[in-house]
Amino acid sequence: MLRASSLARAGAAALLLAATGAQAAECARPVYLTFDTGHMGVAPLVAEVLDRQQVKASFFLANEKTRDGGTSLDDRWAPWWKAMAARGHVFGSHTYDHVYWLADRPDGAFRAKPTFGPQAGRIQVMSVEAYCAELDRSASRFKEMTGQPMLPLFRAPGGKTSPALLQAAESRCGYRHVGWADAGFLGDELPSDKYPNAALLARALRNIRPGDILMAHLGIWSRQDPWAPAVLEPLITGLKQKGYCFATLADHPQYRAWLATHHVHGTP
Repeated sequence: MLRASSLARAGAAALLLAATGAQAAECARPVYLTFDTGHMGVAPLVAEVLDRQQVKASFFLANEKTRDGGTSLDDRWAPWWKAMAARGHVFGSHTYDHVYWLADRPDGAFRAKPTFGPQAGRIQVMSVEAYCAELDRSASRFKEMTGQPMLPLFRAPGGKTSPALLQAAESRCGYRHVGWADAGFLGDELPSDKYPNAALLARALRNIRPGDILMAHLGIWSRQDPWAPAVLEPLITGLKQKGYCFATLADHPQYRAWLATHHVHGTP
């Protein structure tokens, strides 16, 4: 059963979806560019590329450590998120403390490990209710920063899930999971020496197909030669030259029906 305390009206969802409908109607060979939060060091440059190319993307938010000594959802970054929301991008939850699912438990709870926050690095026993609260924390913070609700979509850190987690997230938390296509793994998590930007770009342009969900980050600590924005703009222009267009997850056929019948998140 969905928890009314953390859901907005379905009418708000309809308005949010309608805002992206016109672009989707003109998009015959879409791909879906998504970003997870990271150290945020390249976030302003990513925004510049998206503006210049007139591309709308989908973002999954967690409160991660940033290069400026803060976190990705703190007050220093709130104006950036507000500006991105105003530009028509869409947003989902990545769990507030970037919580990795590790295993299901017989009692219905999960073994999980937050990457950030007060319990960072410690394996936890997390009930379904606690996992729902992690998803909702990102949604609530997004509403505080932007005044806009978050879509009822989430991406589990690392893409790590189980059938039990996905079922609980949908039926009890009110969020549907979003993964990515094999070809849509854009490689910004990989080491630069073995996977240089030129090779990642060539692989993506060769393998991406219409309908693919693409995944990158707003900064990866371990990569010495940042993927973004070096690869991002050539990737966008290269895909456009091949006849591709860009849409948000609000217009993805796998999620449209869900979004039309489920409420947006972020209202206390």
